[in-house]
Amino acid sequence: MNLQQLNDKELIQSYLEGDQKAFEVLLNRHRNKIYTSIYLFVKDSDLAEDIFQDVFIKIIDTLRKGKYNHEGKFLQWAMRISYNMCVDNFRRSKRRTKVSATETFDIFDVLETNEDNMETMIIKSQLHQKVRELVDQLPAEQREVVILRHYADMSFKEISQLTRVSINTALGRMRYALINMRKMVSERELLAS
Repeated sequence: MNLQQLNDKELIQSYLEGDQKAFEVLLNRHRNKIYTSIYLFVKDSDLAEDIFQDVFIKIIDTLRKGKYNHEGKFLQWAMRISYNMCVDNFRRSKRRTKVSATETFDIFDVLETNEDNMETMIIKSQLHQKVRELVDQLPAEQREVVILRHYADMSFKEISQLTRVSINTALGRMRYALINMRKMVSERELLAS
């Protein structure tokens, strides 16, 4: 049986029946999105790796105890766990850091892009850096929605459920984030420089 062809529900069932490789396939399938969303919230690669591992320990425990509900999608469930662990971390640390690339991790390294020539790649890299700077300057609630929508690829319904606000509130936060980013661009002519 080719595990790569199984859907998440089938992989979970296979894992529960004793196939450790099934969980490895499940983990590898969703690793980048989950890690990236954690990293964008905590902005520290070591802490993100710790939280990522804690997320999968919690997932394994929940699966083994038979408490996982197949009605929801696995990725959204895992994202909710990672989000809650990030919130818990913020509550414990009460500190704020910046969204920025580090020597060991850059969010744009995990995003798939078509091959471009060197000039296009340099322009994109500079533009991505400027966008990251804009996102980092947003108020926390707006930054959270932008990260979940554009980096974690979640729908507004999923964002509203995860952050426990209405869909209209999530949409409003995104709207204000875009307005604020446009305002910052025009005030500083940031993207033109």
